[in-house]
Amino acid sequence: MKKQQNKPFAFRGKYFFLSVCILYGVLFLFNRESAQPALLKSVHILVRILPIFVVVILFTALLNYFLQPRQIAGYLGRDSSYAGWLWALAGGIISHGPMYAWYPLLEDLRSQGMRDELLVVFFASRTIKIPLLPMMVDCFGLKFTIVLSCYILIGSLVQGYIYGLLNRSKLL
Repeated sequence: MKKQQNKPFAFRGKYFFLSVCILYGVLFLFNRESAQPALLKSVHILVRILPIFVVVILFTALLNYFLQPRQIAGYLGRDSSYAGWLWALAGGIISHGPMYAWYPLLEDLRSQGMRDELLVVFFASRTIKIPLLPMMVDCFGLKFTIVLSCYILIGSLVQGYIYGLLNRSKLL
């Protein structure tokens, strides 16, 4: 693993953001009737996702404050054992909200040494949604829900393992 250096903050989406602003400006000049509702809809979406970003940023800050990179590497890093796989499974299951809100936190964990295989396990195990399990039991039955959930968990582990094999054999 490369030694992580403190890098200054970089606004990585600046070209995309700039191009969207220019397109809105051009559209606003030529077709005000279409541009205004589109801009209002964009602002509405931004207002809706802003609290999610704030929570993720706060969670990342708390994680950085309480857990040192050495500790995280111990649980999810190169030297992690089977416990790391279980932590990734549990983290995926209990995580809620839109996936894009988790990207900054996961990027931070990855930069601190989280194994890519465990990221795959986290992403794949997110398909189990705890709040939706009672409705699934009601619609499909308890046995079906348990079997499907077990298949999802096993599949998550298999996907992570296969990714690790492919990554080590330099096929990725």
